[in-house]
Amino acid sequence: MGIKGLQGFVARVCPDACRTVDLREMAEKHRIDHPDSPPVIVVDAMSCVRYWYTPESWVSGGQWREYLANLEDFIKAFMAAGIKLVFYFDGVVEEKKRDEWIKRRLQNRKEIARIFQFIKTHRKQPGRGMFVVPSALPTFTRFALKSLGQKTVCTLQEADFEVAAYGLQQNCIGILGQDSDYLIYNTCPYFSIEKLCLDRLVTVMYSREDLCHALGLSLTHLPLFACLLGNDVVPESLLEGFWHKCLVTSPHKNNSYNRRANVLLAVAHYISKVPCSYNSLKHLEEMLPLGSDKTLLYRGVESYLLPGQQSPWIPPNLTSCQMLSLQEQTDMCQDKEIFRLAKEQHIQSENYAIFNILSNGEIECSNSLEDDCDTEIPGQALIYRPARQHIYSVLLESGTGGTCPLVKEWFVYFGNPLQQPELIQPIKPSIPGGTPNLKTLWFAKGPDVEKQRYSTFLACFHLQEGMELLQALEAPVAAFCCLLAYLIMQVSSLSLEDLHAFVALILCLRGKSAAQLAGLQLAQVDSRAVHLGAVFVRGLTTLLMANSACGFPFRMDDLMPWEVFDGKLFQEKYQQSHRGCSLEELLEGNDSLYTPFQNLKSLICKACMAKKRKIQSRPRGNGFIPGTQQREFNPRFQQAHRSYFVPPYYNQTRGYLSRNPQPQEQVFQ
Repeated sequence: MGIKGLQGFVARVCPDACRTVDLREMAEKHRIDHPDSPPVIVVDAMSCVRYWYTPESWVSGGQWREYLANLEDFIKAFMAAGIKLVFYFDGVVEEKKRDEWIKRRLQNRKEIARIFQFIKTHRKQPGRGMFVVPSALPTFTRFALKSLGQKTVCTLQEADFEVAAYGLQQNCIGILGQDSDYLIYNTCPYFSIEKLCLDRLVTVMYSREDLCHALGLSLTHLPLFACLLGNDVVPESLLEGFWHKCLVTSPHKNNSYNRRANVLLAVAHYISKVPCSYNSLKHLEEMLPLGSDKTLLYRGVESYLLPGQQSPWIPPNLTSCQMLSLQEQTDMCQDKEIFRLAKEQHIQSENYAIFNILSNGEIECSNSLEDDCDTEIPGQALIYRPARQHIYSVLLESGTGGTCPLVKEWFVYFGNPLQQPELIQPIKPSIPGGTPNLKTLWFAKGPDVEKQRYSTFLACFHLQEGMELLQALEAPVAAFCCLLAYLIMQVSSLSLEDLHAFVALILCLRGKSAAQLAGLQLAQVDSRAVHLGAVFVRGLTTLLMANSACGFPFRMDDLMPWEVFDGKLFQEKYQQSHRGCSLEELLEGNDSLYTPFQNLKSLICKACMAKKRKIQSRPRGNGFIPGTQQREFNPRFQQAHRSYFVPPYYNQTRGYLSRNPQPQEQVFQ
């Protein structure tokens, strides 16, 4: 997560450490010097996603087809220069960084509250200055890059360490990202994603050597320098007294710099006078108010040492604790074959969240664009918790006779202070004959097992009775219907108008290009539709988790948002539906979509009725109506959206067809 203020300090105070470089030229030089190995850039994807997401609209749940096209253009630019990219994603939140993670999540909640206040006041999206990435963007970016043929790695520890280690070990021409920790690691060059000009492949390279020269330090000083400024291991709150002492004795104070810049200069001056030894480190630890944990500084310095590296601050005979967290991974899963496969799939970005649950029984979910003031829609963390409880049971109870262990959840939602993890009890899904064990779901073959995988997946969402109808649909549409039916069953305030908007979305999205979706203009933005879009997209990640646990009854590619969702298109359909527009307008005048619309709607209504959930009309017109206030129902809309059930059938040549089409009256008006 970097060192606060260091990146800006380098740009302002050490301009010689910021060099403009041409990546094509660097790649060509690498080919000359190393003819047997192609030029490779390792990408810290988590620090890049906000720069990759350039679609104009970001509040409505994501412009996923536009984003996918952007990623493809990004890859093509490097391929044209003969540069291979390797993308790394955070696979865990390490315990030492949990406090910082919580601090950021609570801050993000305040930012999101301001965004919703802006939308309600102005009925439009805020400017880029308030930008937050769409919900689950890093998760789906990982699968997007993999689908585009890129090497994509999900880490077993904090990504910056694995990125720096890969860059060093594989002789990469550089690291692309935006994290000042890459100025501290002694690894390959560090390139800025923020400064990247994609069409020319020119960016800024930050030079550790020039930074050290400007500060009067050596490369071996940098890890201690980072720790004494405050990082993910050593909290800034413990260092204020030390900084004051350094400022008082520093000869480099400059009134034209801010306090943080002067602190950086003062700390560098102090360190430059300290002998590089373990005894010096111990003396510093005694000076600082580290409380009961006197090893903070030692652990902080060690966290920057890559495999094979040593430091004068740390005796070589002391055991490295860098990988110790990886040795406590088999507590929740005693089956080595299951654990090995889960780990392999995790690293190769093939599954979602499963390894974290099987290794240490812990899972987290960051902020979503949810309106904390809307009491009618529960937090997505709570909406999808019943499904997750069934998924935990599939993973942790299969083949065990004892008590199923609790799962620790760190999920952000209104009312959760994140002071400690919530302990969640796995609950068995309702499956005749019991839940199949993981050995069967993951390794067995044959049509009977395929049926078990599908039915177990549906059971996690209380939909096993609709298996035949769902299997008759194209896979992305079946997954969409599964999620939508579950969502309506869980959220009692969702109405017939919401259902119509979602069904129209999936049908009208078919065949629309990224360019067409980019050209869609909205007269206004509805805050409730923003909220629903974020909840739906988070639901797709729950589908990914269930699919991973159940042995992949779906291809992961079929569960991606660019297959089933577009934020602006959903806004349009939501507003049309709640205004009481005709079905003809809702379906964009395409009468071939009428029967599929009724089929999908009827399928979802039937699934909900089986669980005693009756979907009622509640049009909200052109604005959000708080509480239980309702407007008079539009009978024209009721007629155009009459409910009956036609068994759906998907035909490759025609799309959605019924097995026995019924004569239908024309209802477009």
